[in-house]
Amino acid sequence: MRNSRHWSTTSAPCRLELGASRILCVTLLVLGMLAAVCVLMSEMPTYLAVPLAALALIHAAHLSATQWKRPLRRLVVPHSAAPATIDGVDMDGLQVYWRGPLAVLVWRGPDGRRHRLHGWPDTLRRPVRRELRLALAARGPARVPRSVAP
Repeated sequence: MRNSRHWSTTSAPCRLELGASRILCVTLLVLGMLAAVCVLMSEMPTYLAVPLAALALIHAAHLSATQWKRPLRRLVVPHSAAPATIDGVDMDGLQVYWRGPLAVLVWRGPDGRRHRLHGWPDTLRRPVRRELRLALAARGPARVPRSVAP
């Protein structure tokens, strides 16, 4: 076909928005309540158990509120060798570890510090997880294979 159009072989970058997870916030609250109940049911003296149980509840509420107020993060993973970005900042050495439907993104920021971001099933729906997997697969292997013998 001599007059056929030339189609682009490049794909659009994978664009994701990761915000606060309701599952994580509720789980933190439930764990705090269970910790308080466990402390109260232990053989600890009452004058120590009650403040410790209250502290467990307060700490769980604080952790849950902190997670709930976490800002929305915009992640862009190009299908090329260009670095991925989060909120417009380059992510050096991006690696994604999958734990079932949970995605753990690990990278180094411009300051050299290591950062982590978790994508829970309620923030990363199934089609979005698939899109992220495909974008990462198109980038090629993350590590150089080691030689067996020098």
